Amino acid sequence: MGLTWKKRVLTALLGAAAALGLTTLILLLVEATSVLLPADTKFGIVFDAGSSHTSLFVYRWPADKENNTGVVSQALACQVKGPGISSYASNPAQAGESLQDCLEEALALVPEAQHQETPMFLGATAGMRLLSQKNSSQAGDIFAAVSRVLGQAPLDFWGAELLAGQAEGALGWITINYVLGTLIKYSFSGEWIRPLEGTLVGALDMGGASTQITFVPGGPILDKSTQATFRLYGSEHRVYTHSYLCFGRDQMLTRLLARLVESSPGPLVRHPCYHSGYWTTLSPAALYESPCVHSTPPPDLARTLTVEGTGNPGACVSAIRGLFNFSSCEGRGHCAFDGVYQPPVRGRFYVEASSPGQDRCASGLYILTLLLEGYGFREETWPNIEFHKQAGGTDIGWTLGYMLNLTGVIPAEVPARWRAESYGIWAAGVVFAVLTLLATLGAVAVHLLWPQG
Repeated sequence: MGLTWKKRVLTALLGAAAALGLTTLILLLVEATSVLLPADTKFGIVFDAGSSHTSLFVYRWPADKENNTGVVSQALACQVKGPGISSYASNPAQAGESLQDCLEEALALVPEAQHQETPMFLGATAGMRLLSQKNSSQAGDIFAAVSRVLGQAPLDFWGAELLAGQAEGALGWITINYVLGTLIKYSFSGEWIRPLEGTLVGALDMGGASTQITFVPGGPILDKSTQATFRLYGSEHRVYTHSYLCFGRDQMLTRLLARLVESSPGPLVRHPCYHSGYWTTLSPAALYESPCVHSTPPPDLARTLTVEGTGNPGACVSAIRGLFNFSSCEGRGHCAFDGVYQPPVRGRFYVEASSPGQDRCASGLYILTLLLEGYGFREETWPNIEFHKQAGGTDIGWTLGYMLNLTGVIPAEVPARWRAESYGIWAAGVVFAVLTLLATLGAVAVHLLWPQG
């Protein structure tokens, strides 16, 4: 009788184990669905070598992209110590050395396994454009020194180049519209969608040596040299863009001071654009080294120049408007407001601008004069102009636009697929697996411990 009961219990336990195991297998296989694992993250590094300083930016984006363009975010911003690389004309090697600290920060952020596949690019803007005009050999030495330093980094170095003014303006337009969500945005349904037409904004960039204007015109662009076309997130964009060399903030102040020197009877010059009690001692000869100053120093020029002023806004406006003729710019065609631009009549504009405290009066009034008399804005359109250094928590400039454009030529990676179950199915599978194990262990115990006979 004992043997019969043993067989019965053993058979029941083995049958239950088989049934439970089969049910577990069915739950794992039949109810499994295919899911995409999160895409790997790619990185890119861009140096913005401006006229007054150099900045490094690290960007990242999911490797699978969206309509052949990466959804890029800023991961790091690092300002290089010292002036812009164009200031190292007499010591080109120092231009390359100045980039080392920020480069080390970027290398620490990007995973070491991805160093070799991470693109890095340095774009030089108006400061180097002016140096190239003044002394192309010195500019070439600086680019060579910078390339040597960056080329030794364990990254995919794409080169150090002079960025054209039109490209700077167009890429800055991409940046602003991207961070404002007017190129593409994430919907509440969890999808990337293209915003409605008419939401794009124009971009005004006030740099140290040049200023740019970029926007989507209401009609055809008559001068094709001012047109930029690119494709982002499956949509084609055509913008008007123009860069005005010599109309940046620093060069404006240089030309202003040069005019003061020419009209001054002695080393002390009083000017309404400078704050009361603010003095500065300059080397007058250095004022005439810029290609934006098209006159020669007076023969009796003193060795030093001291500037004093009251910071009177009304007098400063008159002084700036008297200084700049927006139709000729000293007769230089490359920095003239020559009528090829098409003033916007509606829409919002974002302006990237900054000014050190001691020159805030002159700089602010110059920007006002530039907008009203140079670009042709009117008082009724003033509420549509916003001034920012950042938008959406991201630095405004050409570098993000460059990286967005670059992602179009970097191959996307297809996300890995995996079979997975819902939580309920997974929990049921675990329960049946545990019951299968218990039934199997019970059968083993019956077989080994149940007495024979």
